Amino acid sequence: MSEYTLQQLADHVGGEVRGNSQLPILRVATLQSASSDAIAFLANSRYKKQLETTQAGAVLVSPKDDSDEVDNAIIVNNPYAAFAHIAQLLDTTPKPAEGIAETAVIADSAHIGKNVSIGEYAVIEEGAHIGDNTSIGPHCYVGRETTIGSDCTLWSGVKVYHQCVIGNNCLFHSGAVIGADGFGWAPEGGKWVKIPQLGRVVIKDNVDIGASTTIDRGALDDTIISSGCIIDNQCQIAHNVFIDEDTAIAGCTVLAGSCHIGKRCMIGGASAINGHISICDDVQIMGFAMVIKEITEPGVYASGIPAASHREWRRNGARFRQLDDLFKRVKELEKKAD
Repeated sequence: MSEYTLQQLADHVGGEVRGNSQLPILRVATLQSASSDAIAFLANSRYKKQLETTQAGAVLVSPKDDSDEVDNAIIVNNPYAAFAHIAQLLDTTPKPAEGIAETAVIADSAHIGKNVSIGEYAVIEEGAHIGDNTSIGPHCYVGRETTIGSDCTLWSGVKVYHQCVIGNNCLFHSGAVIGADGFGWAPEGGKWVKIPQLGRVVIKDNVDIGASTTIDRGALDDTIISSGCIIDNQCQIAHNVFIDEDTAIAGCTVLAGSCHIGKRCMIGGASAINGHISICDDVQIMGFAMVIKEITEPGVYASGIPAASHREWRRNGARFRQLDDLFKRVKELEKKAD
């Protein structure tokens, strides 16, 4: 377990110490659960009352929320982001593998970098390239001629198909599937003819992919996930999707084929984005939204229908079916009024 002084942590996040700069800190915690060897944070002024009762050794606070209720603090403009940086320093999460397991199957032509870990029963195919300091968990699969950069982590059961390209410092949680076929079929005489998916998945640096998320390979061109993107659990990214830098996508979201998502977008959980449309930079889409046409202006968008009692829902459903008739009646009345 790592130990840092309060001053070292303040230097790390660009903050100012108030109190004992040499106080040792071993862990991070919430204001409610923290002990004297932990640092907590106050990111929302609504919870300032908790500063009176917290047992934390120190607290990360903004200048406007600083209080004498705590003896030791780091004053920083963004306590939540500072907490994230400190949590990385004090992270105790183990690696998914240590060393190279005897049961791992590694092709002779695969290139394995320095300090790589490969877990039990993992398979690394011909021509694959694994960068330095990357850790590949048990039962993972890395396909032919796939490249995985340095400092990546693949938890158990991650599958990366052939010829995919993954950058540096990426994290893939269990069950993620990268590079499976996109849903490409041509109708012919009432039957379906499969279209081979010949593109790749290209994932740039510093990307985090959640558990059981699937990212399909391109049909001809590549599916591309740009640097800094974070994708939650159980999302579906279809073939030839392009996601630009630093976009965040919450769980159970579906992106249909060939849609284009801009930079710094935030897409709420269980949303659906139609295929072949573009969403510009800096768009926030609320959860359960259905986006069926392009978005060209930054801002907040929503379309989900809140839950209602069954009786109310049936009544509103009946009224919705009458909407077209009502519209026509209003148009007629407008003509008569003119």
